[in-house]
Amino acid sequence: MSDNKITKDMILGDIVLRYPKTAKIMLEYGLHCVGCGASDMDTVEAGCKVHGMTDAEIDELVESMNQTIL
Repeated sequence: MSDNKITKDMILGDIVLRYPKTAKIMLEYGLHCVGCGASDMDTVEAGCKVHGMTDAEIDELVESMNQTIL
């Protein structure tokens, strides 16, 4: 896992703490668990799956977040 790249196995809360701009992207994709207690335990993939996102949608979200942190 690269220090400069977000991956779907990273913890949601850790991403938001490190890259605050990603919270807006997550919300735009319907991932509203940014501020809930599960964000400290759930990975991007797990949180997305709970919200019914497909693998393609998860990949798109991760790519969007990575574009935001460049």
